[in-house]
Amino acid sequence: MDDVHFEVTSKLGKLIRVTKSRWDLIVKTKHPEIEGQESEAKRALREPDEIRRSRSDGSVFLYYRRQGRLSLAVVAKHNNGDGFIITAYFTDRIKEGERVYKRQK
Repeated sequence: MDDVHFEVTSKLGKLIRVTKSRWDLIVKTKHPEIEGQESEAKRALREPDEIRRSRSDGSVFLYYRRQGRLSLAVVAKHNNGDGFIITAYFTDRIKEGERVYKRQK
């Protein structure tokens, strides 16, 4: 198994991790704009502005944290007590799906 690149306990109490090879795939192939954003990804998981449950997979959660005019979305799959990052990207809109958390202003 790959080495864990980082792990963090999310706002929902899940231990979310990502391996070095998965993070490299995300930043080198899928979403190069988030290279170097590990600390912000961790913060999005710990201190999100909003969390949505995926409409297509009830065990997938999208954690959003605002950064300027965009939000960093960290997509994580939850398994029992823990989970893993599927992807992360910047977006200008929040996807539809059940809202499970919204930070109070």
